[in-house]
Amino acid sequence: MTTRWLEHAQEHSDIEGFRLIGHSDLGGHGDGFQVIRRDELLYVAHLGTSPMALSVLDVSDPADPRLLHQIEHPRNTRCHKVQVAGNLLIQNNELPYWAKGADPAPITGLTVYTLDDPTQPRPVGFHPASGVGTHRLWFSEPPLAHISSVLPGGSVQSYEIVDLSDPMNPASVGSWSVPGTFPDDVDTWTRAEDQPQDGVHGVIPHGDRAYAACFDAGMAVLDISDPSTPQLISHISWSPPFGGFAHTTLPLPARGLVVASSEAVPRTLQGGDKRIWLIDVTQETHPVTFATFPDPRPPARHGVSSYHDLPGVFGPHNLHENRPGSYISEETIFATYSNAGLRVFDISDKYAPREKGYFVPPPAEGQEWSAMNDLYVDAEGIVFVTDRLGGGLYILQYVGR
Repeated sequence: MTTRWLEHAQEHSDIEGFRLIGHSDLGGHGDGFQVIRRDELLYVAHLGTSPMALSVLDVSDPADPRLLHQIEHPRNTRCHKVQVAGNLLIQNNELPYWAKGADPAPITGLTVYTLDDPTQPRPVGFHPASGVGTHRLWFSEPPLAHISSVLPGGSVQSYEIVDLSDPMNPASVGSWSVPGTFPDDVDTWTRAEDQPQDGVHGVIPHGDRAYAACFDAGMAVLDISDPSTPQLISHISWSPPFGGFAHTTLPLPARGLVVASSEAVPRTLQGGDKRIWLIDVTQETHPVTFATFPDPRPPARHGVSSYHDLPGVFGPHNLHENRPGSYISEETIFATYSNAGLRVFDISDKYAPREKGYFVPPPAEGQEWSAMNDLYVDAEGIVFVTDRLGGGLYILQYVGR
């Protein structure tokens, strides 16, 4: 299917600023999600609608990705995030939203793999979580992993720092929770949507700071100089009056900025359109939102003025996260936008972000729309982006415009 589909996608995609060079259907399990490159290998996590948790591909020739190995997920469990650092690979274990009440119960927490053979990750450790389990991960400087996970007694996910010095026995070092996470919390952060999402969605650390995306509660800036006791420095929320569901909070430390995406999710549309925000954190005790990225618009051939008028969910999801060893820029921001595909923005003028490229593939066979949710850009500007609705992995060269 891959060669045929690549030709189909090259003919039927909306594309500008990119060149589509490769595709993988991930062995017929096209529900790709988070993706990360290490040397010549690409690790792709799966949404969980297929039996797979992880695919390992050889991408030494990006135009000809070769599937080397796959690992299945436990029943009624999704493992849609993946991170690699040192000799370890980690994946989340979480209850999928479509499997609530299913039997058997999910296995929730954090799975630790060794990469003694990088093509064959081998599980060696597990860090359990309560409730729905573990969602997002950041692991770039061993031995500490930064995860969002439900702690004992908590109702939603918290920020947890986990020590992987002994991969067979992961140990919790410290944690921080949105006020209102535990039944005896006196204070709670106000959230305005009719069906608010609480807790910590994900965290990106930089030095002794961590930037936590807190769903409808916005962003928290944390001091993690002592990982055992993360301390709140400040908090900012843009909901109300704008849509919440903060997904990714990407620090741009040289510019004193954070790029924050608000995820578009059907069950939390009450807050209106979701956007990507620029936040000034030069005075970290007083962060300020001051600009938003422009809304992507469909090409004229579609005959509509908004992606809201096309099938599927429209709005931001994840950003390329400037991981060490990847493409790193504080002026060029890559973002996934669900049915609006992959977009790239120029924020060299921070007050006037502008779009400068896009890629929207045709929907996978049997689907009405493509859902681009996650991506990774390597140091050479090769973009690996996934379509969670069965479209698999697309590989593009960013050429700018």
